[in-house]
Amino acid sequence: MSKQNAFYAQSGGVTAVINASACGVIETARKHGDSIGTVYAGRNGILGALTEELIDTSALSDETVAALRHTPGGAFGSCRYKLKDVETHRAQYERLIEVFKAHNIGYFFYNGGNDSADTCLKIAQLAESIGYPLKAVHVPKTVDNDLPITDNCPGFGSVAKYIAVSTKEAAMDIESMSATSTKVFILEVMGRHAGWIAGAGGLAGEGEGSAPHLIIFPEIPFDRGTVMARIDDCVKKFGYCVIVVSEGARYSDGSFLADAGTTDAFGHKQLGGVAPSLAAMVKEDLGYKYHWAVADYLQRSARHLASATDVEQAYAVGKAAVEFALAGKTSVMPAIMRTSESPYAWEIGEAPLSKIANAEKFMPRDYITPDGFGISDLGRKYFTPLIQGEDYPPYKDGMPVYVKLQHKLVEKKLGDFEP
Repeated sequence: MSKQNAFYAQSGGVTAVINASACGVIETARKHGDSIGTVYAGRNGILGALTEELIDTSALSDETVAALRHTPGGAFGSCRYKLKDVETHRAQYERLIEVFKAHNIGYFFYNGGNDSADTCLKIAQLAESIGYPLKAVHVPKTVDNDLPITDNCPGFGSVAKYIAVSTKEAAMDIESMSATSTKVFILEVMGRHAGWIAGAGGLAGEGEGSAPHLIIFPEIPFDRGTVMARIDDCVKKFGYCVIVVSEGARYSDGSFLADAGTTDAFGHKQLGGVAPSLAAMVKEDLGYKYHWAVADYLQRSARHLASATDVEQAYAVGKAAVEFALAGKTSVMPAIMRTSESPYAWEIGEAPLSKIANAEKFMPRDYITPDGFGISDLGRKYFTPLIQGEDYPPYKDGMPVYVKLQHKLVEKKLGDFEP
């Protein structure tokens, strides 16, 4: 048989650096052209495999592929689509294998978070059970930073930098107007179950009285009376109060402060906005003038403020994924391993998908201050190296220059399939 092709897909919410991982995969595969044929990318993630919409990346010039390293978004399209249980929805998995067979695909690289790791593992297991030679490697990505084993997740360092900088700058604005205007500012950040992103806001603080004055973590049960008393105390002491709150803030019974009552495609509860909910409490209990903001997609798409460390690591896991597959490894994930604190150093290790899939890593309690409202020295020590360095995209006429791909699809060989 001739050398086999590869399939790469992006999954879930994208990051400022997910395309750097795509760049790492494609460039490394091209360097091993004697072993890997064409890299096909799924149009809109795993859906591209199910519908046989495969993007031919060989049509992209080396310059275009290189430009992916500094381009935000998901260049090939992503999706929130979780494959069902393999036993009861076997047809979906068999369809994937049929597409792989039809296009001589022997390498599968799935770039995503917890649910994507589960999908990658299930596909690898099915391929093995039917004797199809497939090397399936998960490429880590999530701004939530909640994948186990790996020290941190590509995408997190850049969102952490964005939130820390935004908190610092907004606090300077609020402080300057606090004598006659806003007393309380609330910044809502992502983080459904884990408070890593909220914790990163703590990097803006530079000592007693500096913002953020409160960080509200999912890991610390929310008590309205305690939080309102803390806000009131901050306003009286410092003239204003800046709060960073995770979207996943919850009460002691586990219910979210802002449960919208619906779920997304992965079955996760959709959250309706914790910042306005918290602001309403401030108004009702304290009567202070307030403003709130939701960082939302801005925090995960801000490539202009990406962490250089994050960009380097995102590329490295894409590169390592190809090298793992070429070494015959499957059902694994490249993991970032911190090897030194001072100076900060890291290397790529190997993690089995069986220990990654559907598992979450939460903020350690000792990364949070004893009162539950800030990051400890240990937490700051963890966060700080991840936001280091600037990796600016090229600019033209004052605007960043990003690449927009033309999706050249290969000819279909199979019939239509309804996902």
